[in-house]
Amino acid sequence: MKASMFKTSLLALSIAGLLAGCSLEGDDGADGVDGAQGPQGEAGPVGADGQDATRGVELAVIGRASLEAEGAAEIVQYDVASGMVYVTNSDSNTVALIDISDLSDAPLDSPITDLNLTVDLEVTLPSEVDGVALDGLTSIALSGDLLAVAVPADAKADNGYVLFYTGVSSVAPTLLKAVEVGNLPDMVTFTPDGSKVLVANEGEPSGDYTIDPEGSVAVIDVVDGVPADTATLLDFAAYNTQKAELMAMGMHFPNPAGRIINGVTITTSVAQDLEPEYIATSNDMAYVTLQENNGVAVIDLNSMEMNVVGLGFKDWAELNIDVQEDGAVGFGQYEGLYGVYMPDTIAMYSWKGADFLLTANEGDAREYFISDDMSETDCTAAGGQDWDDMECLAFTEEVKIEDLDAEPGSALEALQMNGEADDLRVTNALGDADGNGLYDAAYSYGARSFTIWDQNGLVVFDSGDDFERITASLYGSAFNNGDDENEGDSRSENKGPEPEALTVGQVGERTYAFIGMERMGGIFVYDITNPYDAFFVEYINNRDVTEGLEVGDAIGDLAPESLLFVAADESPTGAPALIVGNEISGTVAVYSITQK
Repeated sequence: MKASMFKTSLLALSIAGLLAGCSLEGDDGADGVDGAQGPQGEAGPVGADGQDATRGVELAVIGRASLEAEGAAEIVQYDVASGMVYVTNSDSNTVALIDISDLSDAPLDSPITDLNLTVDLEVTLPSEVDGVALDGLTSIALSGDLLAVAVPADAKADNGYVLFYTGVSSVAPTLLKAVEVGNLPDMVTFTPDGSKVLVANEGEPSGDYTIDPEGSVAVIDVVDGVPADTATLLDFAAYNTQKAELMAMGMHFPNPAGRIINGVTITTSVAQDLEPEYIATSNDMAYVTLQENNGVAVIDLNSMEMNVVGLGFKDWAELNIDVQEDGAVGFGQYEGLYGVYMPDTIAMYSWKGADFLLTANEGDAREYFISDDMSETDCTAAGGQDWDDMECLAFTEEVKIEDLDAEPGSALEALQMNGEADDLRVTNALGDADGNGLYDAAYSYGARSFTIWDQNGLVVFDSGDDFERITASLYGSAFNNGDDENEGDSRSENKGPEPEALTVGQVGERTYAFIGMERMGGIFVYDITNPYDAFFVEYINNRDVTEGLEVGDAIGDLAPESLLFVAADESPTGAPALIVGNEISGTVAVYSITQK
């Protein structure tokens, strides 16, 4: 830089500093006029199409078959390799095979009556094993090339068996072996990895209660596709001294202990009273419903340790329930009335790495008869509890609310004064907390709902009064129908719609629960992706509810007993499907599941 230029710059800076220090700057001038708008730039690339929000699912009947016998189609299973549906047929004591490998996703034109599937093969079961006469089959399960069939013994005191068949994938089931399990095996299932078979041995008493086997859970190891020759039995003997603790958790133990029936003094232990009903399992844990006792047994399959928990009760004080069979929809909310969950089917799924359980809260009362052809005199001599029309009752816990003696000033007394719930069936084994013979509250069978539980046994979600409210809105006085004939509002004084069947499946990125109503019929669908934000999605009932129709008429599907979800990648149509065994109508229905 030249010296003269450097001096000029210093002079300019000095003048600027003096002017600034003396605040001699003038006011700003007015803003100039905006310039003309420049030309528009080139358009950017087109963005990708957005995705429609998932609002739920739609179900449509795409396949139906009939086993042509009432009570025939109870439990369904599906073999992916062969495309065969396996179905128990208790009428003929066989396992029926139905080919759905070529099934299309086109809905049936007349789903109430159309039959586009047929029985392709039947597996006839042996009548005895090792000299033990067998009764009718109760349950089946599939894993790989194995078919497991649960079959009780004909004699009440004898243990039952699981019959194992190979050749499932080649559609040529051949008896491999029979493994003895506990008394009255009522449900059989495999762990997801196929390494174990679990069996719920219900151990129900004889009609006169003089024989009362212990309930148990059998575990059979499977190695390289071959089941072990013997089962490990897990019983409940350790709980014989813990009855009070279990009752404090909401379990109950109705039985005729202390009475003399047919000359035998009845003594019923906790182990005899507990009756395993249904099993949900992972590879490490199993959860077993103890329906009549309102509990769940939790089994660690690694240590073979078992823990029993009670489920408590559902309060009907702020929920709607119809308790009158008066031919009309009539909901009420009742203080002092509780539902005993008593779940039948149980399922499980995971959320954020934790196990959650789902239960279909059907309810079940104990009722046993000494004979259905006995005089009143002989019934009394045998120690019968009651006699009516040649039937001699050995034991029942079921009474009407009006039959309970209420504690003065109790909620039950107010409920009886109201009168609306007088004919509702309840148990006499709960509600008398101090044992003085007077009841403070009434406890009805089931909860008319499904429930999501966490692994601590706490309620995460319950469908509340949805099942009755929704079916009442759709069918009016035809809701709470029976399962064998159309007579509206004929189950309100009992257990209502009786949710029994249940399964879980994933459609797209959402997880859904499917719940079948044994009495009313139909399937409810709930989004349970987040168990803490579950909500109703859909209800479908493939049944004609016209008054007067009954089994044998063109009435549709009655009494869904089992539900099986088929994932899209295992389905013959390439889309998710639901297979339903309808016990009373003896039909099998296949539903397509479409996201909407």
